[in-house]
Order: sequence, then C-alpha cells, then structure tokens
Amino acid sequence: MLGSRTDLHIFDAGSVNGTRYCNEILLPYVRLFRGAMGLQFLFMNDNAPCHRTVAAEQLLESRRLAPRTLPPVTIRELRLALQDEWAAMPQQLIDTLILSMGRRCETCLAVRGDHIPY
Repeated sequence: MLGSRTDLHIFDAGSVNGTRYCNEILLPYVRLFRGAMGLQFLFMNDNAPCHRTVAAEQLLESRRLAPRTLPPVTIRELRLALQDEWAAMPQQLIDTLILSMGRRCETCLAVRGDHIPY
C-alpha cells in the first residue's frame, strides 16, 4: 500500500486455499485497510487460485471490496471495454471536454510544445 504497510504475514505450513485466504488475509487486513481508506480504497490481487475461489469472491463482493477486473487481452475484449466505458461516461463530462478544447489548443500553441501547466 502506498505510504503504509501491514505486518508481514507468513502462512503456517500447508496450502493456502480460499478459506485460509479469506480468514487470514481478507478479513484481518483488507477489511481494516478499506475502513481506514474509505472511498479511495482500491483492492488489487493477482489471479492466484486462492484469490479466485467462490468463497473469496463472495466475501469481497459482500464487503463491497470487488477486486479490479483484469485488463482486456484481445482486441475484441478491448473493443467491448471501450464501448462500456464510453456508454458509462456522463454527457456533461463529454461536453466539458469539448468546450475546453479551444483553450487547450491555445495553451499548447502558446508554450510551443513545451510543458502545459495542467
């Protein structure tokens, strides 16, 4: 976690399955960090089998800690992801961006390709 960390957790002997992952990592560590971070909390994990069990996914969803989705890996997935993001974008955001383009172009010309202050 940026700017902070938990104690190192070392699993005792045995395999780490979904139940151990929930009981030894998600509940004692992740839940507390989420409470401390609030809405800025973003939980990321890899695709380790114990992270992808039904128990772990149900716990994350029930606690509103849905893990981030994996990035698209095919052109078709990328296309669908872009279409979903475009459909979810509020029209007011699009309008604001369009209306700011004149000012952005003027600023770019004024600095002649140098650093733009925003």
